[in-house]
Amino acid sequence: MYIVSRPKPLSEGQNQVLAKEAATVYPPAYLRFLQRFGEGTYRGWMNVQFPDAEVLKPFAEYGLWEHDEESPITEEQIGECIVIGTTVDGDFLAVHPRMAGLLWLPRHAERVEAISLQAREPEDEAMYALVLDEIYRQVYGRSKEEPVYYEPWTGTRSHHFLRLPQGQGLLTLPGLAELCQKEFPPDLSIENAYACFLFYRQLGGYVRLNYAYQQEVAVFYEQDAEQAFAVMEQWLLSNGCEAVADNN
Repeated sequence: MYIVSRPKPLSEGQNQVLAKEAATVYPPAYLRFLQRFGEGTYRGWMNVQFPDAEVLKPFAEYGLWEHDEESPITEEQIGECIVIGTTVDGDFLAVHPRMAGLLWLPRHAERVEAISLQAREPEDEAMYALVLDEIYRQVYGRSKEEPVYYEPWTGTRSHHFLRLPQGQGLLTLPGLAELCQKEFPPDLSIENAYACFLFYRQLGGYVRLNYAYQQEVAVFYEQDAEQAFAVMEQWLLSNGCEAVADNN
């Protein structure tokens, strides 16, 4: 598994909370994964986060999901669930303290689903990546084909947006991506019809070329990698990119 930047370890207080909750039913290796890599985003899809027993409490009164005799939990039990992950689309991955297995609370569907997992050895924290891949397969009915990567939430990452003007005779985003990979061979690359991601350890981040928007180029980097960012930015500017005025 490729780690985009240095993991941010859990605080002493967070580790103490996890130690007290050791008896709670979490998926295999979840706690050890969290302790080793910290909170972050897995494969651009699932946010792996510290257990949150508060976020779903208001949802017990919203009536967002239908409940019948086949539902894994009642509407009232939603407020007792502990969230351990959220997708970038707003779905919840949760556990219930008195139930085995995982619960999937979808944002754009009407039923809470139980997710069953085959028994796995919990000793290796990397095993949780396989658990997340299995969840993806069950929820979406297909497997992710792209390389496996994890993006820790360091709290020290910066980003910078540029645009590549489009027009007859001008360089396209796929063309820019090809040139960039030749000039700066990435440590990992992921490309599909919508975007190209070029990962660099010296940036502690990546360059994202947004094919769907046709012009957007974004550079994500750690604050201590400003020199590497400056080199990348200058190269992008020299190849037709323009700075975006509202960069943070």
